[in-house]
Amino acid sequence: MSELIVVSFDGEDTADQVLNKLRALQSEHLVDLEDAVVAVRDKNGKVRLKQSVNLLAAGLAGGAAWGGLMGTLVGLLFLNPLAGMATGMAFGAGAGALSAGLADYGINDDFIGRVAGGLQPGASAVFLLARRVNFDKVLPELRPFGGRVLKTSLTDDQEARLRQALEGVAHPAAAAA
Repeated sequence: MSELIVVSFDGEDTADQVLNKLRALQSEHLVDLEDAVVAVRDKNGKVRLKQSVNLLAAGLAGGAAWGGLMGTLVGLLFLNPLAGMATGMAFGAGAGALSAGLADYGINDDFIGRVAGGLQPGASAVFLLARRVNFDKVLPELRPFGGRVLKTSLTDDQEARLRQALEGVAHPAAAAA
């Protein structure tokens, strides 16, 4: 099951830096990201979203590939595979772009908009949908960025460890000892 983690930062580019760090950690198999979005609220209060998965490009490419294959097969029946492939690619790309426009993959866009609207001007946030996170190795890498945990679906202990690493809040177990 994937976990949702939303963390805000004071700088407009800090969330991008964190996402770049997480992508590097993903190549080391320390984190497995399903989806990630960076939200930036500029000094004028305007919110910009940066999706990590370009659904339109993926839909166009996938639709064109399937359309080309199916068009070639149909074209073979009519002894004109090139025309069938070209027609199939055009229809497939259109259908792929349409389906990509209607899809809401990963983190809900309405949720992102509501949370990003609450950011202070000049701030940014990273929205993560992670399949797996090795907290012991990832948290020390994220500590220099600081940040405030806004929302998570983590367990209470995991969320406390995340808050301690990013915000410098004492871990409840350490405070009790």
